[in-house]
Amino acid sequence: MPRVRTVHLLTTALAAASLLACQGNGGQRFLSVGTGGTGGVYYPLGGAIASRLSVRDSLRQYTAEVTGGSVENVNRILAGQIDMGFSLSVTAYEAFHGGEGFGTPAENLRIVAPLYSNLTHVLVPASSPVRDLSELRGMRVSVGSAGSGTEQISRQLLEVHGLTYDDVEPQYLSFSESTAALRDGAVGAAIFSVGVPAAAVLEATTSGNVRMIGVTPERTAELRERYPYYSAGMIPAGSYPGVDEALPTVGMMNWMVADEALDDDVVELLLNILDEDRVSLGQVHDMAKQIDLRQLDEAPIPLHPAAEEFVSRR
Repeated sequence: MPRVRTVHLLTTALAAASLLACQGNGGQRFLSVGTGGTGGVYYPLGGAIASRLSVRDSLRQYTAEVTGGSVENVNRILAGQIDMGFSLSVTAYEAFHGGEGFGTPAENLRIVAPLYSNLTHVLVPASSPVRDLSELRGMRVSVGSAGSGTEQISRQLLEVHGLTYDDVEPQYLSFSESTAALRDGAVGAAIFSVGVPAAAVLEATTSGNVRMIGVTPERTAELRERYPYYSAGMIPAGSYPGVDEALPTVGMMNWMVADEALDDDVVELLLNILDEDRVSLGQVHDMAKQIDLRQLDEAPIPLHPAAEEFVSRR
């Protein structure tokens, strides 16, 4: 009997020690926010949001993590490895419904906040004869990092242009790697899904050795028929060197997602920060100026209960 009691006490002590380790000093809990690569918008914006959450939440410390992007973020949320993450509509939708690349429906995945719209940028070497994505057959094409929303978009974008990955040589490169590959002539095209202006695209176009091609309204309409989360988009004239006229392309919203079990007060605090601090967040990146909480009405999957409550109070 004493031996059983000793084992029980030891187990209890170890559990308590583990809990304290997770909570940190002063009982604080550590929460992580999955973002993306350093060459996009997710990482700087995610860092700014995590910093503001930490300042205003005395119970928790938030950290922004560099990740492969949307797909990795959603998979890590489902695995309990991170608490919130940035995601494109395509990733949230496919994960929730158990679609392409996911399998089992992620029924507990929820939208916690809207962010901004991504526009698809397709870059080719300035000397390339390519004027349309259908002409990429047989070429090395950077389709985005493995585990990113860009890679999901690339697959679908090529699809409506009559191509599959069997018809090209897909290169799974981050934004910054794509820029370097274009510069070095290692790829015939690179696809970026990112807010305007994007640092990696600016770097690539500033060199003068690349140019951008658009996505025709007809192809965009076909995409929207097949996949409800796309929208028509336009890269504004003057956004990048060499873009002298507005360029048609496809757009898609970015969201912050989490498990339904995420504490309500975390979601409420996040939405209040996005509502009240949008101007200061815009100093971190211009894309933050596009945040509009009314976009919650257009979420591609169900809202977190606290986000639903936020909408009902508007």
